[in-house]
Amino acid sequence: MNPQAPPKLSLPGVKHVVAVASGKGGVGKSTVAANLALALRMAGQKVGLMDADIYGPSVPIMFGLGTVNPQTTPFPLEKYGISLMSMGFLVDPSQAVIWRGPKVAQAVQSFLGQVDWGQLDTLVIDLPPGTGDAQLTLSQSAPLTGAVIVTTPQDVSLIDARKGVKMFQEVRVPVLGVVENMSYFVGDDGKRYDIFRSGGGRRLADEIGVPLLGELPIDPRIAECGDAGEPFVRKYPDAPVSAAYAALAKRVIDELANPVTGLPEVVL
Repeated sequence: MNPQAPPKLSLPGVKHVVAVASGKGGVGKSTVAANLALALRMAGQKVGLMDADIYGPSVPIMFGLGTVNPQTTPFPLEKYGISLMSMGFLVDPSQAVIWRGPKVAQAVQSFLGQVDWGQLDTLVIDLPPGTGDAQLTLSQSAPLTGAVIVTTPQDVSLIDARKGVKMFQEVRVPVLGVVENMSYFVGDDGKRYDIFRSGGGRRLADEIGVPLLGELPIDPRIAECGDAGEPFVRKYPDAPVSAAYAALAKRVIDELANPVTGLPEVVL
């Protein structure tokens, strides 16, 4: 661990800062972060969503927003009642961000410290996959209340999710719980199908001694909504997936109301 860890930034108007993380890409972490933010908003909270993926920002697409002129547009932007910040607002989507680690870390810190987030109940931070510079900088410098680990049921996803858990443990950030995304599919026949096996999220939660916050089912419309700029829980608030997100938001709120006071050392 880097002994020269940056000092913790102060966000005086923000009650809770929650990182949504995964050890690898392809598990739907950004979709979970966006829909969780909206589910928290629908539960009555004031919510912000910060996209910390500098190389591959997804918040602009998921919320139907594009690049803006930073000289004339104040940040954060707002859509669907959510305060939003992303590198995708600053860089054309056809342009690659080719930065080394220190510059990525600087951008992450500026999103936290130089954006006026105002008064929020919860700031959700969508971390990029893995355990690199952006993740480490944010974990060390942001006043994180806790982290939510997103995985899919199969073992190949759990291997990398454990690495994310270990990173948060080393920087003394509580893990609020585990979310199993793409957990199952309910067919037209009403039967449940475990496409990617089952139970992996619960096994990981049991290993590290945290709650399984939710099992989110598959619905083909989730991808359609993300591409169309209107997250699923807003477009289909009465769907079973939206009910699962509402339950997830309630579990997160409950966990935030009962902060972890001790951080047991867990060998993974």
